[in-house]
Amino acid sequence: MEIEKDHVVAFHYALSENGRPLESSENQDPMVCLIGAGNIIPGLEEAMLGRSKGDSFSVTIPPEKAYGPFQEKLLTRVSAKHLGVEARKLKPGMVLRIQTRRGPQMMRVVKAGRFMVNLDANHPMAGMTLTFDIDIQDVRAATDEEIKQRRAQAPAAEEVQNDESATAD
Repeated sequence: MEIEKDHVVAFHYALSENGRPLESSENQDPMVCLIGAGNIIPGLEEAMLGRSKGDSFSVTIPPEKAYGPFQEKLLTRVSAKHLGVEARKLKPGMVLRIQTRRGPQMMRVVKAGRFMVNLDANHPMAGMTLTFDIDIQDVRAATDEEIKQRRAQAPAAEEVQNDESATAD
């Protein structure tokens, strides 16, 4: 079965940038996503279309089809007092949930001074050209419920065991 919109895909991946490993699903359950629901970055979803169970491939995705370009306008400087926390307790890399005029937003601490904190609302991988090594584990048509909810349901552990024992013969 070829991957197309409204199919559920289970896959393993290794993600890198310029040869530097960033993350991997090795030694974990495969990722499961519903194609066409925006559950994964657009470039990866496009690269999966037309592929089948058992396919392995590598794809390099530019920022525009991944997490977007880095945007300077998403950098901000605020008073630590406004955050309700002592600046000395903040360390670069910490992620804070900040209440903004547009609602809650996740922001990463870039620098914490004595009174002011520099924050970044860009996705941590914004501006990066990403390379994915993909192994397609399974492809199936999505259920009506999955399409309605716009997300794939991971199989219950019991279903996976039954599937494995059925194919072991």
